[in-house]
Amino acid sequence: MDRQLISHIAHLDHPIAAPVSETHLERLLTRAKLPAGARILDLGCGEAAWTLRALELYPEATADGVDISRQGLTSAREDADRRGLADRIRLHDISATDFTSAELYDLVLCVGATHAFGGLKPTLDGVRRHLRPGGLALVGEGFWETPPTPEVLARLGAEPDEYADLSGTVTLVESAGYATVYAHTSERAEWDEYEWSWTGTLINWALDHPGPDGDAALAAAHEHRDMWLNGYRDILGFVTLLLRRTD
Repeated sequence: MDRQLISHIAHLDHPIAAPVSETHLERLLTRAKLPAGARILDLGCGEAAWTLRALELYPEATADGVDISRQGLTSAREDADRRGLADRIRLHDISATDFTSAELYDLVLCVGATHAFGGLKPTLDGVRRHLRPGGLALVGEGFWETPPTPEVLARLGAEPDEYADLSGTVTLVESAGYATVYAHTSERAEWDEYEWSWTGTLINWALDHPGPDGDAALAAAHEHRDMWLNGYRDILGFVTLLLRRTD
């Protein structure tokens, strides 16, 4: 099974696709205070859970969602139809780095998808290309909650500078031409809900689909769970930053 399909299955019961609850997702979007007729862009939208909720909160807004997961985009289209939002969102099967638009956006999201740009700094630069002067970005990124041991780094295949601590993360985004106007640091309960859902949904699917695909899904779930429980739990944090372009 390819990685995109495994990720799609694992997120079926948690389409937010980040350790963020629905309550805090809505709070972040509400704090954006978008103007009437706002244009929204989601880079790495997946099932578009963030964008579709934004369209419900801002009835005059329109949006573009960008992702290379065809399974995720199919789910996003179906969900948009169910929620009566299909005429206000356009979905693009293209990488976040290759997407272009003739118009700028009032809000650009990239939550848990900074890997598409190769890290936080290039993500912030990529977001700026699409953001109107004074516009807002909603960026979700990992940070070291506690310093990782060499054993944890080896398990994650990560380098010590893969992430900063929380203070260093805020310093980085503000040195890149943004002001932090709000943020949410994911709580342990949100992490646990996300990880138990990710692994449990994938295990359930694997048990219902015996054979090579089921075996691959089960192995991926067990590997992910072990990396979480015996690796980055209480070491890797996640922060979603509401940023205003200042440059």
